[in-house]
Amino acid sequence: MTQNLWERLTTGGIVILIGILLLLATTGVLEIQALWEWVPLLFVLLGIWALVRSEFRNLVGPVMVIAIAGAFFVRNLGFISDDAIGTWWPLFIVLLGVLIVVNRSRRRQRLRLAGDYSADEIRAVGVFGTDERRVTSDHFTGAELVSVFGDARLDLRDGNIQSTPAIVESVTVFGDTEIRVPQEWDVRLEVLTILADTIDRRSVSSDKRTADDEPDLVVTGFAVFADLEIRD
Repeated sequence: MTQNLWERLTTGGIVILIGILLLLATTGVLEIQALWEWVPLLFVLLGIWALVRSEFRNLVGPVMVIAIAGAFFVRNLGFISDDAIGTWWPLFIVLLGVLIVVNRSRRRQRLRLAGDYSADEIRAVGVFGTDERRVTSDHFTGAELVSVFGDARLDLRDGNIQSTPAIVESVTVFGDTEIRVPQEWDVRLEVLTILADTIDRRSVSSDKRTADDEPDLVVTGFAVFADLEIRD
């Protein structure tokens, strides 16, 4: 099954599920209050869909959505209380840190298996400000971009990739992330978006980018109330 077909089926399935829940509410089978109690489950399914869609490359965003939405869904079912969530919510931050470490370890393990020991990674953090980085290395392997109420900008136009795909992990919350890449690169966006936009604005043919071959660059992570753009 191709990626585009998989996306159509999974997206359609989520829309069908939402429609069924709304139908149950309008026909009186399910009360409106009960309907809202099931809303977190939709986000859990969204996170699972994002995990499978990215072939489990995108861990941070989907797992965080599953954990947070799952906690509130279990709360709605009466298994835990609001006080428990209020007490233990820092565990979500701990989980975020663990996922970042796991992703970093996975990238390094992939490079070791590929025999690439000249890895060059970049980190850009824009929190209430702007962080701009430019890559000129011939062995670019990945980056971690964080933008919270700020901007994170990464310029890869003078760089090159030896072991494909290079993976950029992005976390964009109420901010903007901009990644500039060469026109000929095949870029795949696997970002989990919630009330956000992710778009490839390059003015090039999409023939290569829709192929089933391994992409040159994969952008993963999540965006909430934010914009993530790929430009040339």
